[in-house]
Amino acid sequence: MSELAVSTRIREIYSSTYEGESTWRTLGAIDKVKNILDLCSPIPHGRILEIGSGEGAILKRLSDLKFGDELFSIEISESAVATIQSRAITGVRECRLFDGYHIPYDDRQFELAVLSHVVEHTEYPRMLLREAARVAKYVFVEVPLEDTIRLKPDFVFDSVGHINFYSWNTIRQLIQTCELRVLVQVTTNPSRAVYQFCSGGKGTLNYAIKEILLRASQKLATRLFTYHCSILCTRSSG
Repeated sequence: MSELAVSTRIREIYSSTYEGESTWRTLGAIDKVKNILDLCSPIPHGRILEIGSGEGAILKRLSDLKFGDELFSIEISESAVATIQSRAITGVRECRLFDGYHIPYDDRQFELAVLSHVVEHTEYPRMLLREAARVAKYVFVEVPLEDTIRLKPDFVFDSVGHINFYSWNTIRQLIQTCELRVLVQVTTNPSRAVYQFCSGGKGTLNYAIKEILLRASQKLATRLFTYHCSILCTRSSG
C-alpha cells in the first residue's frame, strides 16, 4: 500500500495543466470560496491545508478575504506547484508536491483540510479522504453532482479528468464510509457570471432555469442538471 500513487495516465493530464493563471479558474474560485466560508466560518480555521490546489485560485481568494491565518498546499502537478510558488500569495506558508495519496504532514497539523473539486478526479478517494481526516480536524469537500439522467452509460476518458460521478447520496455515503461524520451538506448552483463566461446570453438563461428548479425541488433539479455539492465533515470519533 505504501507504493500506491497516482497512475501515469492521470498524472500526465495535470503535468502541464496549471502553467500560469486562468481567468476561468479565478472566476470559479469566487463561488467555491463562498461555499467554504459559508460552511467553515463557524469552526476553527487558523491553519488550512488545500489538497489539490491547481494554480492557486482558491488559495488566492482565501488569502484576499483573510480566511485562515496560515495556508498550506499540496499538489501532484509540478506545474501547479511552480505556479503557486511564483504567485507568492500572502498567507501561503508552503506548497509541496506529493504522490496524490500520502499527505506529507503529521497527524492533526491542521484545523481544516479543503478538497474542492478534487475527489471526482481521484482513483482511490477513500484513501485520500482518510488522509485528509488524519491531518485535519475538519474536512471540506466539494464535488459536481454529475450522476444525473444525462450521464452517459459508458465511460470515456477526456481532458477534464473526472473519473468519479456523484449524486447527493453517493458523495455523502462515500464520506461516511471513511468514518467521517457529515456536519453540513448543501447543494449550490454556480453563479450567473460563470454561466455567462461559458455561454454568454444563453448562459444567463441556463442559470435562471437551474436556479428556479433548484429552489423548487432539489431532488428533481439534481436528477436533471449538474450542481455543486459542498460537505463539511469531521472524524466520527471526534
